[in-house]
Amino acid sequence: MAEIKKILYATDFSDLSVCALDYAVYLARVCSAELHCLHVVDDSYQYWVSLEATTIPPGPTVEELVAAAEKQLDGFLAERVPADLLATKAILRGRPFVEIIRHARGRNMDLIVMGTHGRTGLSHVLMGSVAEKVARKSPCPVLTVRHPEQAFEMP
Repeated sequence: MAEIKKILYATDFSDLSVCALDYAVYLARVCSAELHCLHVVDDSYQYWVSLEATTIPPGPTVEELVAAAEKQLDGFLAERVPADLLATKAILRGRPFVEIIRHARGRNMDLIVMGTHGRTGLSHVLMGSVAEKVARKSPCPVLTVRHPEQAFEMP
């Protein structure tokens, strides 16, 4: 079995990602691994609006979203990651599944840990699944964590 020395924890700050962080922290401790924490600001919403010069963007700019995400990630990690655990953080812009995979490849991660919403049916078709796309294209194993209270529904 391969050694786990670098763990990438990808978060969207949801309750599901809190559950996944608990696993990532535990595994980092057990394996004496580095924990790399990543949030990707999805900037694809910009392309949903008209490209006319007079169009006003709907909501905050990407730069404002990045600044808010940085602040939120700092608080998130201060609350949930023990101070004695070696942890780094990164905020990236782009399509979440692409940036997670790119980050994992570029830093030779041994494991990716992330939450999954477990969507099925129409919501899965419409929303897709970042965790599913990461698992399919990842250069390393992926541990997906569902919320413990989420019920399993047979397809």
